[in-house]
Amino acid sequence: MNGAAAAAPAEPAEALRFLAEELRAGESELSSWVVDGDREPALGLLAAAGPRATAAPAGYATLVEAVREGYLLHYAEPRILDPPDADLALLGGDYLYALGLERLAALGDTEAVAELSELISLSAEAHADPDGQAPFAAPAWLAAVVAVAAGASESHGEAKRAARAGSSDAAGMLARAAVAGAADAGIQAELERAAEDVGFALPEDLG
Repeated sequence: MNGAAAAAPAEPAEALRFLAEELRAGESELSSWVVDGDREPALGLLAAAGPRATAAPAGYATLVEAVREGYLLHYAEPRILDPPDADLALLGGDYLYALGLERLAALGDTEAVAELSELISLSAEAHADPDGQAPFAAPAWLAAVVAVAAGASESHGEAKRAARAGSSDAAGMLARAAVAGAADAGIQAELERAAEDVGFALPEDLG
């Protein structure tokens, strides 16, 4: 995973396609799992649209989508990879988590590295829910990517603490933090598309 900072497509909209092509051309076992797809990199586009990503919008889009694909390999249906079994899916997910975080570190954004690292941890906690509901996983993703794009707010920090404490309002708090952060940064449209992509209904008032 050397040379991470230079690995990015020309445009943020190409993030998923670029990531798939890069994995297919790589020397890891994942290269044989790559499948064609046409999903929009909605979370990557949300990250790329924010003021914190102006120096490397396509790079931010790609690394966010790498972490997202890692999450999907762990807990849901991946978009660009089709691993042969569940154990290999977990290994692939770990690889993509590390790939995304390494590329973010190569950009020198330690604040965002901490944010996405905590998101990975929060996602694991959400999916450890005994009822299997993962109640705050989707809004945690939206809030974290808004924080990467535009900076974290005090309300975002409070929402994460509520999630860790098992608060029944954690999902709502995370969603409200995402909406407020997106409104402040002028990226509401990108947030709406990302929310649709992850299957989460945002609060009606987008500020």
